Amino acid sequence: MALLVGLAAVLYARWSDDAYRLFLGAIAGRPWLAFIITPAATVGSILLTRRWFRGSEGSGIPQVIAALHAPRDETLMNRLFGLRVVAGKVMGSLLGLLGGLTIGREGPTVHIGAAMMAETRRFYPHGRAHLERPLLLAGAAAGLSAAFNTPLAGVLFAVEELARDFESRTNGTMITAVVFSGLTSLALAGNYLYFGQITVPQQFGLGFVVPVAFCALLTALAGAAFNLALLHPQRWIPASLWAWRDARPVYWGVLIGLLVAGLGVFTSGATWGSGYDQARHLLEGSASLSPAYALTKWIALVVSYMAGIPGGLFSPSLSIGAGLATWAHAVFSSAPLPALIALCMTGYLAAVTQSPLTSFVIVMEMTNGTNMVLPMMATSLLAARLAGCVTPPLYEALARRNYYPGTPALAGDATKASGR
Repeated sequence: MALLVGLAAVLYARWSDDAYRLFLGAIAGRPWLAFIITPAATVGSILLTRRWFRGSEGSGIPQVIAALHAPRDETLMNRLFGLRVVAGKVMGSLLGLLGGLTIGREGPTVHIGAAMMAETRRFYPHGRAHLERPLLLAGAAAGLSAAFNTPLAGVLFAVEELARDFESRTNGTMITAVVFSGLTSLALAGNYLYFGQITVPQQFGLGFVVPVAFCALLTALAGAAFNLALLHPQRWIPASLWAWRDARPVYWGVLIGLLVAGLGVFTSGATWGSGYDQARHLLEGSASLSPAYALTKWIALVVSYMAGIPGGLFSPSLSIGAGLATWAHAVFSSAPLPALIALCMTGYLAAVTQSPLTSFVIVMEMTNGTNMVLPMMATSLLAARLAGCVTPPLYEALARRNYYPGTPALAGDATKASGR
């Protein structure tokens, strides 16, 4: 099954890229078409998700957390996993990308991997309860590993973000799944760096401590604001409009689509899609980003998430982090821009997820940034701690709110919230 997870991850990545490029091709030279295509795709994805594929909404990581930590419930498993949810995840997110929404594919790949691995428990009728947790963790880790070509980050993600422990009986299943899904991805997609090779100095002077601290503070503020916006939409969306969202999903989808299209046209297309291209080009030095990119991309991601369709946050978050690096570079112009990009991508992801080890390892593996290990580690730890003072970890909070409300905080939440 791990081989199939790797195959699914590669195919899903290709389909995602194709869907987004179809959107770009359709509006090339005719940006006004986005005001038709984006609302139509958004409405289509909303209707698919609400009518036939409940449980496939969002990134998918909160669903995995809910299945791991909520009281065992076969009804919950059937609602959040299975082939129906996999189909909904793929179709709904591809429709969103076909409309240029700011969503990623990595979170959905985690959900797909967990769902596929969890299906194998049906072959063991006498050990389902015992097998569910190891299989979910293994599938989630394999999905992230194959999505980013980051095997070490896949294991750390499952341990730090999902499990909160490292049980010996889980280790072998998880690592085996990561290895074999990674081998499948390697065979089909090649051995690639997700964001390309980062070029930074071999050594950093003592003065680099100040940019590290600045990047950590900047990304902590931006990440905490993002979490608060997603976790408490009633604070900034009028109650009547929020009620309208549930009563009139078609009109809500049109509104979301128009807002995303407007942002895209206003920024000359910079905010459409996951933001992968913009972040990679900035890191490679082949293109620059507007100083407003981080803010407009942040808004586009929040608005896209409000649609309630399948779609991830990983790639857009990394892209926002890259945009924040241009702000840091305006303050510390002598610091290498690629180094600041790596720091801000790490810090922003750590602030949102409050999983600092996963955050710096995933960026390190995506960029081959071994020279940046200590600065990235410091940034991620500080950003996660600062953000944790004002907001809980996003995925865990979404899991408790949407899938098992009223459940006490997960192990580790209290320490995270206190900034420990």
